[in-house]
Amino acid sequence: MIVHGISSTDLRESPAVWHLLARIELLGAHVAAAVARRRDSDDCEDDDFRGLYVSDAYVDALLSGKPAAVEDDDVVSALVDDVEDAAGRLEHEGVDLPLRTLSRAGRLDAVDVSLLVAAVAPEVEPAFQHLYGYLQDDVTRRRAGPDLALELACGPTGPLFGRWRLGHDGALVRRGLVDVEDADLPFSRRSLVVPDRVVGYLLGDETPDPLVAALAYTPPVWPTGADCELARVVSAGAALVYVQDQEGSGLAAAAGAAGPGSPLVVDLSRIECDDDTAIARAIAIEAMLSNRIVVAGPVEALEKRPALVRSLAGAAPQVVLVGARTWDSRWTPDPPIVVRPPAATSAERASLWRSALGDGVDFDPATATAQFRLGPDQIEAAARGAAARSALYDRSVTVDDLHEAARRQTSSELERLARRIEPMSSWEDLVVPEPVERALRDLAARARYRDRVLDEWGLGARCARRRGVVALFAGPSGTGKTMSAEVIARDLGLDVYVVNLACVVDKYVGETEKNLERIFDEAARVSGVLLFDEADALFGKRSGVEDARDRYANIEIAYLLQRMEAFDGVAVLTSNLRANLDEAFARRLDAVVELPMPDDDARLLLWRANLPPQLPCADDVDLSFLTRFQLSGGNIRNACLAAAYRAAAGDRVVTMADLVRGIAQEYSKLGHMCVEAEFGTYYELVSGT
Repeated sequence: MIVHGISSTDLRESPAVWHLLARIELLGAHVAAAVARRRDSDDCEDDDFRGLYVSDAYVDALLSGKPAAVEDDDVVSALVDDVEDAAGRLEHEGVDLPLRTLSRAGRLDAVDVSLLVAAVAPEVEPAFQHLYGYLQDDVTRRRAGPDLALELACGPTGPLFGRWRLGHDGALVRRGLVDVEDADLPFSRRSLVVPDRVVGYLLGDETPDPLVAALAYTPPVWPTGADCELARVVSAGAALVYVQDQEGSGLAAAAGAAGPGSPLVVDLSRIECDDDTAIARAIAIEAMLSNRIVVAGPVEALEKRPALVRSLAGAAPQVVLVGARTWDSRWTPDPPIVVRPPAATSAERASLWRSALGDGVDFDPATATAQFRLGPDQIEAAARGAAARSALYDRSVTVDDLHEAARRQTSSELERLARRIEPMSSWEDLVVPEPVERALRDLAARARYRDRVLDEWGLGARCARRRGVVALFAGPSGTGKTMSAEVIARDLGLDVYVVNLACVVDKYVGETEKNLERIFDEAARVSGVLLFDEADALFGKRSGVEDARDRYANIEIAYLLQRMEAFDGVAVLTSNLRANLDEAFARRLDAVVELPMPDDDARLLLWRANLPPQLPCADDVDLSFLTRFQLSGGNIRNACLAAAYRAAAGDRVVTMADLVRGIAQEYSKLGHMCVEAEFGTYYELVSGT
């Protein structure tokens, strides 16, 4: 079969090219008719410049291989029908013809399709560049102007009655399929340009626009149920949906809820181009060409570019935007359907961990990662990081590998506001009474299994605002409050972030609260233990209002009370005196752990722990004598360090005299007197201290 010079072989091997070329071939008949009209009306036969670059003979040569000029509309319609009937049969057989697919996706009528063919012809067949230059009496104009395109698509009267089709509200221009360039020139002198992505698509090229390719994101498979609210809203055909997400899983959840087919997922945080119009149009064109729903986020990345948010909201028949902040009514004139997806359950996260880690682990990923509140991307990155770390040691992935990789996913922003400590102490290093250790272990269990208890077991239904874990460690200085926080963090595989009060407290009214807000916001997204050391400085008691300073100090405490109530992470407050904290904090604490001064047995264990076997000690070191001094674990550690440095400076072993002098130094810092009754035979060593 031959259809306008295109054989059946061409039809089967490249149907996309065949259909477009067939339409362009029909366009050649219209061009020939337009050339004939120009010559019939040409009364400047003696013009020496006429045809200087494109002669009549050359035009005749270009038209020689194309259909003869056709002026009869019925004949033209019959020719178009022949091509479209053949195209329809191909589509019925399952062949995709981009031009027809695009006309449906862009809701183009027959005239719009003819205009698009006229605009794209010079991009596909160079002969049309010369023909258009001849017809427009300007050899430098190698693309069709609006008047020429309308004449070829609608006949000689097209420029008079069809100009609106190439205006701002015309389907081709509005959908970005044709650009009308040179806005400073008269309309008839402008040029029609078809974007490269559209030309490539019409020729069967599926390569996306570079702008879109740089933003395109393939989210991990999120276990979103088909009956969830987000899926129901999308399947109902809502034009604009806003997913207000606080956990970083919004893009993956929205992509999973988009239904059959793969949505066009755009990561807005990757935008580097400053041209909002170019970005929005590239996304809109890609969504139309691929007939996909647009899922884009996070909108916080465009906080200073509301015009781009507004453009993205109308980029496709269905758009799903994702962000953590509340929807701003200034973004779009029509409000979206706002969906607040529930927090991911421990079972959903466990499913992602198992999928990311594969079958090559000999531990239960759900149990090992229960304390981490990571998004889908972070889970996949952590799994890759753990695999890379284990490969260095030629072994399978361990729990420590996984914890180390998971911690690296959440530390960047918070480290600007707090000091990160990688916990080194374990339960074996902690010397506290048994009831205190039980309370600390209960607190660790609360942090590890809160998702199971609150979500799977349903106890969170009545306390949705209290998902965080907040504890107070109170006791004298050096009794192990900070160390206890480290032990819990290490047991959970987390880092400790010590809030830097120098970065928080500000002399200007309201700035302290803003700094704390940033810390709490970041800490809620970070899998770590937030430590407020010496919490009295921030969480002290409210006082009577005698001046403006008292008033604002009380406002600061009130803010902390409210913010701690809504905190979703793990926080530990330490204080030397529990009574210094405001009573209102007591209700917001999940645990209060009192760490007492160590007794004789505990002090003996502390001395042994701080004098490890690798430390060279003299035979005269008497631990039973050292235990009599009423020191905390921190003081004992300082005394041992001082003795070790003294011995190292003398290039000898640590002696009893070194340790006694270290104790005397600690007594001096504490304001205690060194008395002979306590130091006994070593009193002379410290009597001058």
